[in-house]
Amino acid sequence: MRFVVKGCRLSSSFVLTSRWIRIRPTCKLEYSTKSEKPQQPIGRYPVPYKKDLPYDIVELMEEVETKSGFLPNIFKVLSYRPVEFRVFFAYYNALMNKETGNLSKADRELIIVATSANNHCPYCVIAHSALHRIYSKNPILADQVVVNRHLADLDDRQHAMLDFAVAVSNAENISEDHLKKLEMHGFDLEDAWDIAAITAFFAMSNRLAHLIDLHPNEEFYMLGRLPREKDKSEG
Repeated sequence: MRFVVKGCRLSSSFVLTSRWIRIRPTCKLEYSTKSEKPQQPIGRYPVPYKKDLPYDIVELMEEVETKSGFLPNIFKVLSYRPVEFRVFFAYYNALMNKETGNLSKADRELIIVATSANNHCPYCVIAHSALHRIYSKNPILADQVVVNRHLADLDDRQHAMLDFAVAVSNAENISEDHLKKLEMHGFDLEDAWDIAAITAFFAMSNRLAHLIDLHPNEEFYMLGRLPREKDKSEG
């Protein structure tokens, strides 16, 4: 899933311009003219009316809903704070959609699953387990990692990656030994930064989800578990 910030617009590919380094957007905000009523509050905070949201946020939410078939609840909740919404997804894009380094999309999602389980965050575990199943085409590995990653069907590289991520999640003192173990399994210093940054970003997300009492969409539970009708017909 890819989101993009262009000045004050959000679209489907990531671009971060200098205008977005500011805390407050400098452009004039437009608002949706739709009169759709807000959904029931998700957790402790209300979901704003669409007509009261900046146009760029409504546009992104509608694009995601059209492509996915549903709108993940994190979009609804973060729209309560539009400036933070934009910054959140800008950094999400920078971490999750970069095209350099040795981490695959499935690797990145598995890091989130393992560290979110470590932080006891149901929303992130359920949502990112679904994304891992889609990217990896493995319907069971994320579930195994959530229950006990030490007994999961991980290869040595994945074990090293998740051991390091959980060490960061637990705020351990990161030493050269941690980095050498990563290097032994094909990760360099840039990869270590990526693993740590993903872990740190989602530690923040986990804690916000706890505060908000954010619940996962029901659609996440079955995503990637069964072959799509198209895949079955092609087989």
